[in-house]
Amino acid sequence: MKFIITGSGGCVALPRPLCQCAVCKEAREKGLPYARHGASIYLEDIHLLVDTPEDIMVALNDHDIQAIDHIFYSHLDIDHTFGMRVIEHLRLNWLDLSVGKGCTNPINLYAAQGVMTDLNAIRTRLGSVFDYYESLNLIKRQVVQGSIMIQDIKITFVPVDKNDQVTIFIFEKAGKKLIYAPCDVKPWPNDSRFFQADYLIIGNTVLGDYLKNGIVLAEDNILKKELFTLEEIMEIKQQHHIKQVIMTHIEEDWGKSYDDYLELEKQYDNLTFAYDGMVIEL
Repeated sequence: MKFIITGSGGCVALPRPLCQCAVCKEAREKGLPYARHGASIYLEDIHLLVDTPEDIMVALNDHDIQAIDHIFYSHLDIDHTFGMRVIEHLRLNWLDLSVGKGCTNPINLYAAQGVMTDLNAIRTRLGSVFDYYESLNLIKRQVVQGSIMIQDIKITFVPVDKNDQVTIFIFEKAGKKLIYAPCDVKPWPNDSRFFQADYLIIGNTVLGDYLKNGIVLAEDNILKKELFTLEEIMEIKQQHHIKQVIMTHIEEDWGKSYDDYLELEKQYDNLTFAYDGMVIEL
């Protein structure tokens, strides 16, 4: 399996618009990998994209992605869904439509039941956005419970909690296993299916003690409760006997550059920080 990190950023763009801090200036000057698109990942083998952040169209062009047949959604959050209009760019041709030729190769759109319910609620005064896309045959929605096979790759949808509104994905082929858990995955579900994974790609983490503008989070700060520390990530790695961890969903608020993360990862065994364009093959 060949995965491409199409976006390693968090809920705020890096560079943040208007911001003149050193990290954002550097990202504007140098571009990738110092800049980061919103969190998403692409599985080249089956032309599968996970999530559509607002800048996904830019990301797909930056990484020369040439085909998308499937889209998975992890959860509702705007920074993971509001680039949904990429579906129109990928499949809608207004000139063809004007002469009665519709889309004949819809994208397969998959989500867990709770996530799909949330997605279907995204609407304008004219109705559900995804209803509209399906009416034009741009997508075909499918609710997934448990696992599905796409060609020779098994993908398991693991709910983070009983509400089924956030999904962790496990990709498996020929004895190899990769877990993708980009956001809102704390508290971490204790699931035996995570054991012995080759890779865990995970977000939802506050990275370091000293953050943007010299801010230090107090122990009772709400972010310490909502987000993992790196020490907690290492505990998950050890608990499930995971070989390699890759940190993603890296926030501009952490105030660190690409070079800073290269230095930080030296402090941990088998832990690295994602960057846009990173390739994982297994």
